Amino acid sequence: MASVLFTNVAVFDGTGKTPERGEVRVEGRRIAAVARGGAALDRRGAAIVDGKGATLMPGLVEAHAHLSWPSSVDRVINAMTMAPEEHLLVTARNARVTLDHGFTSAYSAGSLGVRFEVALRDEIDGGWLPGPRLKASSIERAPGNIFGVPQAHGEGHGRGPDAMRAYIKSCAEMRLDSIKLLLSGDDNFTPNGSQELAYEEAEVEAAGAQARASGIWLACHAQAAAAVKLGVRYGFRVLYHCSYADDEALDMLEAKKSEIFVAPAAGLAQAAIEADPSFNLPAALVERGHRILALQMQLVPELRRRGIRVLPGGDYGFPHNPIGRNARDLELFVTKLGFTPEEALMSATKWGGEIMGMGDELGLIEPGYLADLLLVDGDPVKDISILQDRAKLLMIMKDGAYHKAPPEHRIMQA
Repeated sequence: MASVLFTNVAVFDGTGKTPERGEVRVEGRRIAAVARGGAALDRRGAAIVDGKGATLMPGLVEAHAHLSWPSSVDRVINAMTMAPEEHLLVTARNARVTLDHGFTSAYSAGSLGVRFEVALRDEIDGGWLPGPRLKASSIERAPGNIFGVPQAHGEGHGRGPDAMRAYIKSCAEMRLDSIKLLLSGDDNFTPNGSQELAYEEAEVEAAGAQARASGIWLACHAQAAAAVKLGVRYGFRVLYHCSYADDEALDMLEAKKSEIFVAPAAGLAQAAIEADPSFNLPAALVERGHRILALQMQLVPELRRRGIRVLPGGDYGFPHNPIGRNARDLELFVTKLGFTPEEALMSATKWGGEIMGMGDELGLIEPGYLADLLLVDGDPVKDISILQDRAKLLMIMKDGAYHKAPPEHRIMQA
């Protein structure tokens, strides 16, 4: 791969510091050098990109990805079940749409196909399909026939600790990166479902023990406080929603803050609140959006005060909340959840690298880090909403290669 030097850019390095003037040189897949202030880097042999004052920042990380949820900004599909041939093609397209909008990595929060994401991850990693670096997940699982779990989530698995261990082993054998379990239900599934637990404690304990033995991560849908406590107690690495976490759950999360991540999915709640009338969302779903967002507006600032890593990712992929709007979560973090713009950007870059298990090489603009970079027309610290405008993404680079090349008039040879 060619060498590229970015000059005349404001560098947001992912650490949460205010952007500052600088230069960045990329060699192959990685960042080779960074200069700040008025310092200049060696230009020999490099294609030079003149940012003309644009912001250079790490690629964004989606922490709650559902690439097989069918709807995207390119094509809304009012269904969750499809024939597998069409569904896999839709999933591949959604991966490209995610990358088109500046998300160069994605941590999956559940698939609608048993091996969809394993196949997709391998195709992306091989360079045969465009898409974000992906941590592949299982189907979002719960035991069969409980509290109205959508049929699209599959037939579940057997009950009891032995069945749970067998299921975890089977996921590891399929080379999945993460297993998503519904530790609680959700009010979208059935009235008051958010307060119902899907598993006996012995089953969750068995899942945690087998996941550690098999070397695979666990993630959970956990609305009820009791579900959050089960997830923390038995080694779940990523906890989604956590809307009803009580003081004891918060204490447990804080005690494990160096080991866990929380992604509350504010985007889904906001999407229900502001959905176009043409979607005909049930009134109960809109009311739930108001209720969940109000809970998260209390919860998330407390999580942040306790030093818990809270990451953006809003359950994108539903018709009223399509893939491609993912950067809206960053704005919600600032306008609703108490983050500064710098903190919101750090949560989607530095902490994003950490949730991907690659914190030593992903999510920062530092020498040796992977060259996943965005060139943004404007300053997202001053206006974080510009990241939702695809036209403002002048360049998208992943692994040192352009997914979207900068405008020709900004490129010159040394």
